[in-house]
Amino acid sequence: MSTAQDKLNQDAAEQSQQPIESPTEQDNEDKKGNGAGSAILLFFILGFIASLIMGWVIFPKVLYSRKKQPINYNHALHIELVDGSCENCHYFRQDGSFSGIPKLADCLECHEEINGVSPEEEKFFTQYVTTGREVPWLIYSKQPPNVFFSHAPHVKMAKLGCVTCHGPIGESTEPKIYEENRLTGYSRDIWGRNIAGIKRNTWDRMKMNDCEECHQRMAYTETVAEIQQPLIRHLKEMVAVVFPNAAQTKKGSSVQTGKGACFRCHK
Repeated sequence: MSTAQDKLNQDAAEQSQQPIESPTEQDNEDKKGNGAGSAILLFFILGFIASLIMGWVIFPKVLYSRKKQPINYNHALHIELVDGSCENCHYFRQDGSFSGIPKLADCLECHEEINGVSPEEEKFFTQYVTTGREVPWLIYSKQPPNVFFSHAPHVKMAKLGCVTCHGPIGESTEPKIYEENRLTGYSRDIWGRNIAGIKRNTWDRMKMNDCEECHQRMAYTETVAEIQQPLIRHLKEMVAVVFPNAAQTKKGSSVQTGKGACFRCHK
């Protein structure tokens, strides 16, 4: 009996000698784990913010080079003094094609001699008029070679004003800085100043999506009721894609028709 009691006392003594982990040490380990998790989260947030700053602020500044136009052209002054305003310099030829940026020969009608005392006028006369050299204007709206755009149907038929695509350029007293994409060589006006492609005005950019906004409203629509019912328009578009021969295109349809389709604008 005494032997069994001695054994129980010995086991109890051994258990009492084993180290017991204090609650304080466990709490310290939990705090260490939480501290590491907070550090990782903080590192992620800082990295995310740095990426946004790099991609949305620094990268656009590096991507685009800034250039000035060769002549500080005053649109507002010319509109005030020249009869016919915009159409006097930007006109349609007899064949219906658009003249675009005036050539030196067009400018000579008014600038055979120096007009006024403006330094820009003197610069234009001495560097270009007397030498017969064309002014190397930087074109804000220059599109890739495979894009064909005709002003005639948009201005003459659709009655779109210049402001719709080019903005209030006629009110400017000096040309804005030309920003050229270092990778593509095109103006920033094509993509738009907002790197995300968000725009507020119709003239903020000149991408294909901007053309589609207008042309999609015209494609396969004959009445205002159809324009107000997108479901009907989408169904007709689906039928035209699946059964191109069954889709009857009528007057008023646009580039999404069988009349050349993509090749109406892309050569």
